[in-house]
Amino acid sequence: MATRLRVFSSSVGTKLVIGATGFLLFLYLLIHIGGNLLVFLGPDVFNRYAYIMEDTNPLLPAIEVGLLVVVLIHVYKTLRMFFGNQAARPIAYQKKRYAGGTSRKSLASSTMILSGIWLLIFLVIHTRAFRFAPTYPWPGGGRDLYRQEMENLSNPLTVAFYILSMVVVGSHLWHGITSSIQSLGGSNPRWTSGLLAAGKVVAVLIAGSFIVIAVWAYVTQGGRVRV
Repeated sequence: MATRLRVFSSSVGTKLVIGATGFLLFLYLLIHIGGNLLVFLGPDVFNRYAYIMEDTNPLLPAIEVGLLVVVLIHVYKTLRMFFGNQAARPIAYQKKRYAGGTSRKSLASSTMILSGIWLLIFLVIHTRAFRFAPTYPWPGGGRDLYRQEMENLSNPLTVAFYILSMVVVGSHLWHGITSSIQSLGGSNPRWTSGLLAAGKVVAVLIAGSFIVIAVWAYVTQGGRVRV
């Protein structure tokens, strides 16, 4: 058993764990953006969805704990691999250049640690704003998440922060989606190029969708919600 666990401490095992946890977080983002897009259908639909997910779902506590564990493992393994690589190369490159051709090296791949740290900070702020902030009751049951979201996004500074954070999300996913899939063995040369393109498209769609929601909420609803 101990021998099997040590496999995940190796370089290959660490990449496998990072890829697996990253892919799970990507799947969560797909579900999250799918639910958030319901905000365009109005408060009744959006709050009904929130009520079903939060108040009638007995698995929610386990899902939240599991998600937290996945995030912590992803962060821990990524930082450990990063600092391990830094220790193995004590003398930094004098000059970094972005490779062309088929190389996957890009601004997104070179800033994964920075974008990851930003997203970790954003996650804490976002959770504080929507999970542990004062709420309003909804007549249909549960909380009025629609009103809470509109009020949060009525502040231009908050909207600017969210937009910037979603750009960072897009950058992280731009490299992270395909990297996770390839770490899990999806590296068939016949469809690698298509995988790379699809990953980038999905990254833009996810980040873009969150940005559209924030801008729409501010432009059409911002400042109009009465306390």
